Amino acid sequence: MMLGLPLLYVGVVLILNGLWLRGRIDDREIILINLCVAGISFLVALHAALFAQAVGDVRSAAMVLLFAITYLWVAYNRITGCDGRGLGWFCLIVAITVIPMAASTLAQGTGFMFIWLGLCWAAWAVLWFMYFLLLTVQMPILKQTAYFTLFCGVFTGWMPGMILLFSISK
Repeated sequence: MMLGLPLLYVGVVLILNGLWLRGRIDDREIILINLCVAGISFLVALHAALFAQAVGDVRSAAMVLLFAITYLWVAYNRITGCDGRGLGWFCLIVAITVIPMAASTLAQGTGFMFIWLGLCWAAWAVLWFMYFLLLTVQMPILKQTAYFTLFCGVFTGWMPGMILLFSISK
């Protein structure tokens, strides 16, 4: 299933970024996974856009690109030593952008998958907003952001990706 692929890698990068924020991974090491997941996400979005059958497919591609750009920007900041304020502003825009995705997905809530995915979008909106607060507003929420990043990595990315890829939910 196509959704399982990006979810798995988004989960992995979020888990590793959470560990990085807790000082468990070096700045230089975190670059590689962010670049890889940015590339994978870009390719998934490109595939979705090129083979789009409906507006929803294009919307999905656009949403996946938000992840790709985020991870590319994290890697860029680690390579260049930028302070992250620009990424923080991007995170605010993304947080606002994905709120309608969460709402529309939850409104379609005709089954567990829609409800779960809607809650994931809501969690990601909160996470991106936390990065805005951390990077741009410079609120002292590094520890909370790290733990919520880990939480999102496991429960909105890695675990669901594994379930979808291995068809455990059937």
